Amino acid sequence: MTKRRILKITGPDARDFLQGLITNDVERLTEGLVYAALLTPQGKYIADFFLVPAEEGILLDVAESLGDMLSQRLTMYKLRANVTIETAPLHLHRGVEDMPEDGFADPRHPALGWRAYRETPQEDDSIDWTALRVAHLIPETGVELTPDTFILEVGFERLSGVDFRKGCYVGQEVTARMKHKTDLRKGLAQVSVSGPAEVGTEILSNGKVAGTLLSRSADRGLAYLRYDRAVGDMAAGDATVTRTDA
Repeated sequence: MTKRRILKITGPDARDFLQGLITNDVERLTEGLVYAALLTPQGKYIADFFLVPAEEGILLDVAESLGDMLSQRLTMYKLRANVTIETAPLHLHRGVEDMPEDGFADPRHPALGWRAYRETPQEDDSIDWTALRVAHLIPETGVELTPDTFILEVGFERLSGVDFRKGCYVGQEVTARMKHKTDLRKGLAQVSVSGPAEVGTEILSNGKVAGTLLSRSADRGLAYLRYDRAVGDMAAGDATVTRTDA
C-alpha cells in the first residue's frame, strides 16, 4: 500500500484557500471524502489527494513521496490567508469489507472500499490494490499520475476528481478547454497482456510507438495509449497487448 502523509489544514480561511487552488469543490466535504488534484498553471499534474472532513479544519491525505513538496507548495500559495498547514499524527487505514464507523467511502469507485484515519498504523492489509486499480481503471500517484499528466487523460472526471462548475482554480482554463473543445487523442486505457512484459515497456502497433505499459496484474494492465494507433493486437516486448476498454 502506498505510504501516505496526512496534513492538517486549519484556520478561518482554510476552505476558501483550498477552493481557489484545487480541481474539486471543497463544499463537497459535507458528503464525505473529496478527491482532487493541484495543477500547474499549464494544467499539468502536481499532486492528487483526498480532503477529509475533520472536527477542526480539513485533513489532506497525499502520497508520502509528495508530502514535503505539497506542503511547501501550499505554503507558497498561502500569502496572507489565515491558514495553518501541519502534519497530523494519523495513519491511513483501508478496506473493502463493511465500512467502520470512522470510515469514509472512497469517492473514485465503490470497489475501492473505504478509508479511515487513525492514530496507529494499519498492520493487516492483504488486499491486492494493484489488481483492483487495474480492474477499475484507477491511476496511481507516481505511476499513471506524473508531472507530464493532464488529469482528463487519466479519467479524473470519471473518478469524481474535478468539478467544472465550481469556478476558478490553478490550471482551470486548460482543463476546461480540454473538456469542452478537444477530443482526447491520448489517455489511460485497460489492456490485456499475453506474455512477458515489464511495466514501463513501450507498446508498438505496426512498428510505431502506441504507448507505454504502466501497471500490470496477471493478464491485465493499464497503459497510456495514443488512441489512433491502439488498434488490434500490439506488442510490448515479447507480449501481445490488446486494448479492452474501447
